[in-house]
Amino acid sequence: MSASLPLDTLTELAREARDAAGQTLANERRSQQQASTQLDTLQRYRLEYATRLQDAMHKGIDPATLHNYQQFLASLDAAVDRARAALEDHSQRVEGCQQHWREEQKRLTSYDTLANRRQEKARRLEQRQEQRHNDEMSSNSLLRRTPDDRGL
Repeated sequence: MSASLPLDTLTELAREARDAAGQTLANERRSQQQASTQLDTLQRYRLEYATRLQDAMHKGIDPATLHNYQQFLASLDAAVDRARAALEDHSQRVEGCQQHWREEQKRLTSYDTLANRRQEKARRLEQRQEQRHNDEMSSNSLLRRTPDDRGL
C-alpha cells in the first residue's frame, strides 16, 4: 500500500491539473465564441451601413454626408479588422489550451494505467498466495489421515 500512496498522490495531482486545464479550455472557448459573435455583429452592422450609403447615393447625397458615411465605414472596417484579429488570437489560445488538456489527460491516463497494472499484479500475487495456502491445507489434511483413511 505504501508504494501506491505516491502513485495515488500523483494520480490525484494529474486529475486536478487535467480538470484545471479543462476549465481554462472552457473559458477560452467562451471567449472565442464571444469574439466570434462580436465579429459577426460588426460585419452585419457594416453591411447595413454600406447598404444605407448605397441607398443614400441613389437618392442623392451631399459631399459632407458622403464623407461622414465613408469615415464611419472606415472606422467600422478598422473595428472589424480588430475583431478578426481578436478572434484569431482566441482561436490560437483555444488550440494551445486543447493541446495542454490533451497532455494532462495523457499524463493522467499513464498514471491510471500504472495503478491498474499494480493492482493487477497485487491481485495475481494474492491469488497465488491463496492457492499455495489451499495446497498446503490439502497436503496437511492428507498427511493427517490415518493409514486406513488413505487406503493403506
